[in-house]
Amino acid sequence: MIAAKSFPGKIVAVFGLARTGLASVCALKEGGAQVIAWDDNAGARDAGHQAGAEITPWREWAWENIAALILSPGVPLTHPRPHEVVTHAANAKVPVIGDVELFAREIRAHADKPGKAPVIAITGTNGKSTTTALIGHILASAGFDAQVGGNIGKSVLELAPPGNKTIYVLEMSSFQIDLTPGLHPDVALPSNLTPDHLDRHGSIANYAAIKERLLRQVPKNGQTVVGVDDDTSAAIFTALQAAGGAPATPVSVGKVLGRGVFVVDGALYDAQGQRAGKMMAVDEASHLPGAHNWQNMALAYAAARIFVKDPRVITAAIASFPGLAHRMEEVGRIGKVRFVNDSKATNADAAARALACYSDIFWIAGGKPKEGGIAGLASYFPRIRKAYLIGEAAHDFSRTLDGKVVYDLSNTLDKAVERATADAAASQAAAPVVLLSPASASYDQFKDFEQRGEAFRALVAKLPREVRAAS
Repeated sequence: MIAAKSFPGKIVAVFGLARTGLASVCALKEGGAQVIAWDDNAGARDAGHQAGAEITPWREWAWENIAALILSPGVPLTHPRPHEVVTHAANAKVPVIGDVELFAREIRAHADKPGKAPVIAITGTNGKSTTTALIGHILASAGFDAQVGGNIGKSVLELAPPGNKTIYVLEMSSFQIDLTPGLHPDVALPSNLTPDHLDRHGSIANYAAIKERLLRQVPKNGQTVVGVDDDTSAAIFTALQAAGGAPATPVSVGKVLGRGVFVVDGALYDAQGQRAGKMMAVDEASHLPGAHNWQNMALAYAAARIFVKDPRVITAAIASFPGLAHRMEEVGRIGKVRFVNDSKATNADAAARALACYSDIFWIAGGKPKEGGIAGLASYFPRIRKAYLIGEAAHDFSRTLDGKVVYDLSNTLDKAVERATADAAASQAAAPVVLLSPASASYDQFKDFEQRGEAFRALVAKLPREVRAAS
């Protein structure tokens, strides 16, 4: 754990006692703060009490005595309107920050001391978890103490304190960036930017501005790595170049760059020196299929190259990467039928990356719908043998698929798995894939995408070894 020592002897409030909130309570207590906290969930309140917080309804807090409010990233800060607790904090002139800001203050306190650890911050719409995990894998393979967390795995305050070979590799959501004004990462990169979380940010412009802010917080002696294949990210790269801040390395898939890192004709090239050099064939990385993963590979290579001098160490690590749980993760086979867990595909753009990798798909989709639905996936509909629709989005998705893709209103994941498995086994396809790639958030039926993915894995594990078509 990293102790949060920036509020010794002061009262700090924590609103939201899920993973990051509980870690904040523990870190603040370790750092000498008095912690008051609240969560609307009784079980979460019990956990907060066990962690050492004084549990008090937030409306009863003595705001004049509070030094800071640590807000869960899931609580609205600005859009569609600030949560009432945020408004109360603003009226009382209490700073509203997140757990990553507590981390940033501790790292800054070590900046001039031996053992100062670099920070790599990864953001973007899709691919950031895979890119984060891949960078951590590369650095660990090169002998570094890669501490991976943030919006993936452990919360930042649960990571180990900095040591001589520590590098922090942090996935950062837009919600976390909003609550972290003091993080100045040594390296920052966005994977790509497409419309997402507009209910929380109001517009793609606001959403992109938050991502860009993280890159602008990199000091001049740091570096940014920017995927330039979407228009929004390309515009950010141009703006960063014009601003004269930290050097920016462009990354592309399908386009030869005069300078940067790119993938063309099935190979990864490094053009950061005087000439472009072929580093590896992308099919050497068997757990990184598809163009979207080639982008993740190129981004991770460019970021790791800043710290790892021998590119052969990087490419060997990329080739050995085992893949990311819940992201195009094969969780079973029964006869000719493959089962792929892509629960992390919480929007249509993420689902598109999985749909592009398979033919003869028996697609399980749905959950809590996001703006735009699945109309943008129409070019992939010919790959889908049948769709099995679940959750709140089922009826909206069915209207989009009507007349284009055969579908079943399964409503729940267990029924979807049962029906998709029977249909896939009975099909004439040589290699049918039962694909959970929901294109939706999980919050209607599951706590998070991890729980949804684990539920899918468990359902597949319970299937009989020989599956017969439903009569």
